[in-house]
Amino acid sequence: MNRYICIHGHFYQPPRENPWLEAIEIQDSANPYKDWNERITAECYLPNTASRILDPQQRIIDIVNNYAKISFNFGPTLLSWMEKSAPKVYQSILEADQLSLEKFSGHGSALAQCYNHMIMPLANPRDQRTQVIWGIKDFEHRFSRKPEGMWLPETAVDLASLEILAEFNIKFTILSPYQAKRVRPIGEEEWREASHGRIDPKEPYLCRLPSGRSIVLFFYDGPLSQDVAFGNLLKDGTNFANRLLSAFPHDTTKPALVHIADDGETYGHHHKFGNMALSYLLDYMEKNNPATITIYAEYLEKFPPESEAEILENTSWSCAHGIERWRRDCGCRIGTSPGWHQAWRTPLRQAMDWLRDRLAALYEKEMSSFLQHPWAMRDDYIDVVLNRTRGNTNKFIEQHIEGQLTKEQKIRVLKLLEMQRQAMLMYTSCGWFFDDISGIEPIQTMQYAARAMQLAKELTAEDLEGEYVRQIEAAKSNIPEYENGKKIYDLFVKPAVIDLLNVGAHYALSSIFEEYPKTTHIYAYSVNSEVYDQYTVGQRKVVIGKSLIRSEITWEEQAINFAVLHLGDHNLSAGVAFDSDEKLFGNMHKEIKEAFLQSNITDVIHLINKHFGQESYSLWDLFKNEQRKIMDQILEKTLESIETHFRQIYDYYYPLMQIRKDIRAPLPKVLAMTVEFIFNRDLCKLLENDMPDVERLEKLAGEINRWSFMRDKESISLIASERIDALMQRLAKNPQDLELLRTMEACLRILKTLSLQLDLWKAQNFHFMIGKKFYRSMVEISRTGDLMAHSWVESFDKLGNYLQVKSG
Repeated sequence: MNRYICIHGHFYQPPRENPWLEAIEIQDSANPYKDWNERITAECYLPNTASRILDPQQRIIDIVNNYAKISFNFGPTLLSWMEKSAPKVYQSILEADQLSLEKFSGHGSALAQCYNHMIMPLANPRDQRTQVIWGIKDFEHRFSRKPEGMWLPETAVDLASLEILAEFNIKFTILSPYQAKRVRPIGEEEWREASHGRIDPKEPYLCRLPSGRSIVLFFYDGPLSQDVAFGNLLKDGTNFANRLLSAFPHDTTKPALVHIADDGETYGHHHKFGNMALSYLLDYMEKNNPATITIYAEYLEKFPPESEAEILENTSWSCAHGIERWRRDCGCRIGTSPGWHQAWRTPLRQAMDWLRDRLAALYEKEMSSFLQHPWAMRDDYIDVVLNRTRGNTNKFIEQHIEGQLTKEQKIRVLKLLEMQRQAMLMYTSCGWFFDDISGIEPIQTMQYAARAMQLAKELTAEDLEGEYVRQIEAAKSNIPEYENGKKIYDLFVKPAVIDLLNVGAHYALSSIFEEYPKTTHIYAYSVNSEVYDQYTVGQRKVVIGKSLIRSEITWEEQAINFAVLHLGDHNLSAGVAFDSDEKLFGNMHKEIKEAFLQSNITDVIHLINKHFGQESYSLWDLFKNEQRKIMDQILEKTLESIETHFRQIYDYYYPLMQIRKDIRAPLPKVLAMTVEFIFNRDLCKLLENDMPDVERLEKLAGEINRWSFMRDKESISLIASERIDALMQRLAKNPQDLELLRTMEACLRILKTLSLQLDLWKAQNFHFMIGKKFYRSMVEISRTGDLMAHSWVESFDKLGNYLQVKSG
């Protein structure tokens, strides 16, 4: 067999973390998910860990981990988020790489990636080097092996980047066919022109570098990859397989590799169920063997290059003009708004370059007072980024700097290193990829710049912000209300900037709604409560306290005093200040406490202003996620009050509404809305029970269908899906629980009558797993006349029909 197929998925999302909190805040554009990482995980990364293969009746007959059978790379910053926020998906990806080592002759599916998706040819040599080092070390930390291949962001390439890859023993990378310049058989002198996509993608090519090193290049099949990403190939697994097979030459005496490379998000996010087309393709190839599934490293071991190639420098896979998309108004854009320009890219790039160079000079000068090789220390700082425990960080500092540092010196060193990390994150490619500077991606890069400038100012008192903002003012937005980069910076970046006092204010305000332990963590900060006294009179509360706030990133710490007055609901007012002496704190505590206990609210407000100044903090000073969470809590109380009133109306007028229905007279809108509200609330509450009452559920569903009211499908579907998942998880722990099995079957039967949009993905996984382990044995037992086993098989089959999973 000389026919081989390799599918490569580049799985990547830009870093979206708030640079001060090191966490992603709510992104409303990702609704109904909390943020875009969460949404794309649900639509793509998760489904590919347990992808379905269907029979002709559209029933699930197998569930597979696609990652174990394809070539893939994940962005390091995405994996960092996933490790904390989607740990099961993260583990499945690591496990897939381990499985692939067995399948592909000791070679793993996973490739490394330059750290934060910086366009390498536009980076200076120092940043290029650090990006490769960080990408490799991050890979080794996660996958417990050395990478053989490395993905260049946007496949943007120059010889300098390839030199660094080769220096660090990267064997190969993947490029677009339009990035090849010329080729020739190894050992021959005459070159053949290969530009404009004319290179044969079905073999690897050796690329000799100026230093004498070399690296192997795989040029993917361009038209085929384009059809997968932007055509309809993923709508049908059979067509997908046939299209790949048609790319092989008729003469197969010579080994041929048909390979494609696309954004991994193609398989599920860009194309719904695209992961299933991929699963079908892989399954079809394994069972029918028209070609062998492989990965690049395995193919390279079997078939070393017979030809060599030269590249077209400063080119990429997503810009027809080379790499201009990340620095010029070249015409490449998403194109959803005709007439828009991208001239803003140039001043934004220039401002970032100016800032990078100023920060580099500052870093080199300040860090040189601690050690001889400051940039080598930055190269190794990834060891701290991956493990920020105090012990590991101290060990890192001791390895690089001789002598004992004071606490203040350690803080200074960490701030300098963190300033450099932010200076690299601000070059994440998505900042220039899209159509306007007001997008969330350019704003994110400007936030990284703001964090770097804040650290620079804290270290040297040098204010770089004024000149930076002056430069981005030249970046004109296409949206009149946003005007330019300066206004966007003022609107969306400056308000995000926080310090330890802001963290203290958040802690003080949120403590009204959440009981914190003595030591707690708030995002990238720790809070140690030294004094926390709360007094309550009716619905009113006052809190007076003293806490130590500490950054887990830079180790900077500061004690704060605070007083918070809560008058109920969203009415919050707080004073927060850096710690003063004990006597002043004691006086403040005594005065505010006495005024509050005497119910003299006016005096309490006056005293807070007196001791903390006129600048007060309110609900709007909470960090975004907690602000939303607290507002939801307040709203839930309001809904409970509304429900009481609506239920009284419903109970009182129900007989009248029944008569109107009997005579087929439409209900007045206000009564229809009342009944609709009550039915929806009752259904949600019923489904929130650990074990839903099937009889009540059936009766309520019948009532809802009889009245033909609008359902709150989104909320009910979500709650119902979560309940089914929880019940299936219980069944997986005790598969022979016949009562639970029957309850589940009944619930799904009833819910089907409500035409909900249930997400049964997890439930299907559990059913499939239970079926694999127990179904055949239960069938065998039922054949002996065991009535319980017979009932179990019957109910399990019915449940499978509702879940569209074939039993056994």
